Amino acid sequence: MPKIMPGFDAEIGKQAERILIGPRNIDYVTNVLATKVTPGIPGVKPVVIELSDFKTREVVDTMEVDACLVATGRAPYTEGLNLSSIGVETQRGFVPVNEKMQVTDSNGNVVEGVWCIGDANGKMMLAHAASAQGIAAVECMSGRDQVLNHQSVPAACFTHPEISFVGMTEEQARAKAEEEGFEVVVKKTSFKANSKALAEKEADGMAKLIYRPDTEEILGMWIIGLHAADLIHEASNAINQGTKVSALKFAVHAHPTLAEVVDEVFKQVETHA
Repeated sequence: MPKIMPGFDAEIGKQAERILIGPRNIDYVTNVLATKVTPGIPGVKPVVIELSDFKTREVVDTMEVDACLVATGRAPYTEGLNLSSIGVETQRGFVPVNEKMQVTDSNGNVVEGVWCIGDANGKMMLAHAASAQGIAAVECMSGRDQVLNHQSVPAACFTHPEISFVGMTEEQARAKAEEEGFEVVVKKTSFKANSKALAEKEADGMAKLIYRPDTEEILGMWIIGLHAADLIHEASNAINQGTKVSALKFAVHAHPTLAEVVDEVFKQVETHA
């Protein structure tokens, strides 16, 4: 990919690079593929990694390292399910479903009595998303139409400090705003102003809120900092419940806590008479 953390909000990605990589003796490369790995012998000869340009596929460099960790992502485990017998075709290996998690056939029609949750449907490959999909599916089976809002599902990157997010990046929000004709507002706050973070000597990081002022809908929230993965759920729950962002600015948070980082960013939201 052309940059580290390519799917992340660009500003948060830059912060991550500054906080996580800059101060440490870490080398990284972008726009290349690891096209060949030659095993080494511990203490005798290194592992050799051949790097090729992503576009041209020409070999551009080699790396010699002690060890190589291959992390190639995940793939749906859907082979051998005999889905064709019920008229269902996978899409890039994923089982097609509607918003209720009901499996749909090649014509987009619901296949009665067949449901699919989790990584196999490809909607959001996270364990807690799969659990929420399962709950929603059983609720729908029971006649209580409970549809999961995937925009409300939080995610986290367990670096130190952590990164967490829910909803859109600023770039995605602005693209949607330009397409649909509405305004986007971004508010930010820093962990450096938080007394608990300062006491923990972990004051690096920021919280970033993205919303549209006309409907007061939260479009996304990003946090990089101490315990960010624990702090994202207030925004996640607000998106899930359709809570207006102005309502959150009057919530009370204990002092001194890291939760005040989130409190401070919500308190920046303008309200109009």
